[in-house]
Amino acid sequence: MEVLFIDVGQGDAALIKSPQGHHILIDGGPGEAVLEKLGEEISFFDQSIDLVILTHPHYDHISGVIEAISRYDVENIIYTGVRDETSYFREWDSMVEDYYLARAGMRVSANDFYIDILYPFDDLEGYYAEDSNETSVASRLVFKDHSFLFTGDLYSSQEEEIVFVEEWCKENEASFCRAFDLSSDVLKVGHHGSNTSTSREFVEAVLPRVAIISCGKDNRYGHPDSRVLETLEDYGISVRRTDLEGDIRIIAD
Repeated sequence: MEVLFIDVGQGDAALIKSPQGHHILIDGGPGEAVLEKLGEEISFFDQSIDLVILTHPHYDHISGVIEAISRYDVENIIYTGVRDETSYFREWDSMVEDYYLARAGMRVSANDFYIDILYPFDDLEGYYAEDSNETSVASRLVFKDHSFLFTGDLYSSQEEEIVFVEEWCKENEASFCRAFDLSSDVLKVGHHGSNTSTSREFVEAVLPRVAIISCGKDNRYGHPDSRVLETLEDYGISVRRTDLEGDIRIIAD
């Protein structure tokens, strides 16, 4: 299993390549930057993406997905249904007619891996969000004994909701709870390392070995925030950054 965190500048994009040859794209970053990497990773004779997960419709996540959909045969899409009034969302809306509605409790399964959707908890179909960061899809990839947590741009307030539900599930036996687990080997840090995300409570619940921060070199937002880096350091978590290292590939075997 390979998970490639793609250096798309100030944005998010990750490509999952399964042992069976599946290609799963989580977000696409801004513009066309993702296309060059997809061209290197996906065979010219294949040209298909099995699944796209769009965490939320902000430009630095959706724009590259639009480019990927226009160039590749995308078989399945998972998306919250949240709407926006931007020109790039209108382009997305005109291209995408069928998708699976992202909601906690959904599981995508293959022979030896699965992806659980952990957030959002509510049906957001048709919802116009003032800030769609707070509606981001959180998903957890599990391959054998290895796990990866992707959080989009979720804020600390949504992280608190997720931690609360996990703690509730530990005390209850609802069918929903069987798939609800935050502990992960790798955490894709929320909101590019902004101080709006990655609370201590959330980090303690996940306790990853490695934290990936996807952000642009010398970006104008000051990402990643020093307080986020301090939190990760306090828990002894190895930090890898696309702004310093470029693409980051993690192989689980």
